[in-house]
Amino acid sequence: MTLGDDHETSGGYGGTGHTRTTRLPDRAGDVYGGARRGRGSSRSLVTVVGVIVLLIAAIAFANRGGDDPDTTSSSPDTAAGAQPKAGSTAASGEKPVQSKAGFAHDEQGAQSAAANYAVALGSADMFDKAKRDAILQAIITPSRVSAFKAALNKAYTPEFNKNVGLSPNGSTPSGYTFVSRTSPIGTKVTESSASNATVEVWCSGLLGLAGENSTNPVTNSWFTITMKLEWAGNDWKIVTHSQKDGPSPVPGDERASSADEMAKAVQEYGGFTYAR
Repeated sequence: MTLGDDHETSGGYGGTGHTRTTRLPDRAGDVYGGARRGRGSSRSLVTVVGVIVLLIAAIAFANRGGDDPDTTSSSPDTAAGAQPKAGSTAASGEKPVQSKAGFAHDEQGAQSAAANYAVALGSADMFDKAKRDAILQAIITPSRVSAFKAALNKAYTPEFNKNVGLSPNGSTPSGYTFVSRTSPIGTKVTESSASNATVEVWCSGLLGLAGENSTNPVTNSWFTITMKLEWAGNDWKIVTHSQKDGPSPVPGDERASSADEMAKAVQEYGGFTYAR
């Protein structure tokens, strides 16, 4: 796939939603964040420690399963009341990231990288050239950064900004809240090797301008992003990117929120620190 192919779907780069604290590679510090603990009484501390001990004991008991010599001879199909293996109900059964320095060098890490990159490419920051360039520098393979920047500079035009409700220069009109967020629903690897992977990311996105009398109200969309990744600089980086519509579920019966409700929700609800 060429960059020109990517450019045909350029509207999808910045028009599909955002989480405000997506982890990107190569950033210093603790990207996972952490809140400071307030001082509490000794009794509260003992209670918390007691709860943690009970949780650890419960987890150890639940994971005992196949290690019990009395049950190892039974097959999964015949063992009465057999417990599911730990992680069998998780999204993948494996943790995709082993450290905070980058994504794991395997299929799980590639899927995790693609999910987080989808969030970044669909963020409101993509409408700001300086922030957009920083995002591309962080997630695009080095040999393709310049081409991506050039293509997206042509895509994010004053006319495009006006179409999504922004001022021609990309700023948000006074009294309105601009919304652009992407939420990954699932990922799938279609091709992989030691140094390359193609990952599809099924997403839901929000885009629009929240505020009274907005002519571009916030709407929801469903789409699938396909990323070709390569292992470069000890991390997964994007080589090409494309987007197609769907799969889209049947709309529900929920009442559409007012402009004020939507603006308040966007301002009060922060995005996820980590997408997958």
